[in-house]
Amino acid sequence: MSAGLRVAFFGSSLVSAYWNSAARYYRGIVRALHELGHNVTFYEPDVYERQRHRDLPDPAWARVVVYSGTDEREAAWALESARDADVIVKASGVGVFDEMLEAAVLEVRRRATTVVFWDVDVLTTLDRVRADATDPLRHLIPRYDHVFTCGGGAGAVAAYEALGARSCATIDNALDPSTHFRVPPDPSFRGDLGLLADRLPDRERRVDEFFFDVARRSRSRQFVLGGSGWRDKAMPPNVRYAGHVYTSDHNAFNSTPRAVLHVTRDSMSACGSSPATRIFEAAGAGACIISDYREGIELFLEPGREILVAPNGAHVATLLEDLDAARASAIGRAARARVLGQHTYRHRAERAASLLTGRRYRDTA
Repeated sequence: MSAGLRVAFFGSSLVSAYWNSAARYYRGIVRALHELGHNVTFYEPDVYERQRHRDLPDPAWARVVVYSGTDEREAAWALESARDADVIVKASGVGVFDEMLEAAVLEVRRRATTVVFWDVDVLTTLDRVRADATDPLRHLIPRYDHVFTCGGGAGAVAAYEALGARSCATIDNALDPSTHFRVPPDPSFRGDLGLLADRLPDRERRVDEFFFDVARRSRSRQFVLGGSGWRDKAMPPNVRYAGHVYTSDHNAFNSTPRAVLHVTRDSMSACGSSPATRIFEAAGAGACIISDYREGIELFLEPGREILVAPNGAHVATLLEDLDAARASAIGRAARARVLGQHTYRHRAERAASLLTGRRYRDTA
């Protein structure tokens, strides 16, 4: 490929993971696109105190433009400045002005511009447009050149094609090996099982079953919990709450406990087909991962050899009882080798770039 693409990317935030789990996915994709020779400008609103809780300075591999989260005129200015891009991306769940942006990115493009709707929360978006036949996005989907989904597999592709998408492809979560890797253990995260997860309504029930109930069953084991929102949660005495863990400490968190638990949100467990970013990050640190069951996980990591999979909390407790340090280490090493070979953001960016460079805008509106 000769000249790189100029990409204007409208998302929630690249520089802050504060109440913004998509940040890590954006960072992996955008950094990898840069390494492939493309130039990305990431436009994000100043909302939810994310700019006060930045965990990433403006990176060398992307230009970051922050616009007001309360003044729609600034969002319109950002759109106008993106007019000359080769590719304009509107991600789902920006947080403010979403409906305006979904329509406006289609209006500011030039005839040579490719416009992408990039869905980072597939089930939520599909539920939204299915529930309301008058939802404006439902009628805009056929006008986008591509729909990319973070996960969802063949089911998401079929759903978007049924809504009239011209082209739909999955660009799954992955590992960025330059940011997530094994580091020396940190005593503050020591334990038999660690969980790193923000407190969300559609995850808490599953955390109760797969983590807190397991801690109550396994009184001789030590558990460590990281993430925002859990401070007023009643916890067993063998659970240590580490509070919000900044991304700079994620490697230490994943490298320290004997095993790291992943608990899927209800909304995502129903969608299936692609592990969450945290699984790839933990694998990159060589962690022994225990995950609740999710359809399609075996397409990415081999259960029993590269990851341990539990259908319920009682099974998590059993896995912990049988897990010695040698086996945990072997599973972690196997997982790391698998994701480095097949599931990095370089792999994902190459897939996205091949689609973007192989198809150009054709107006059928």
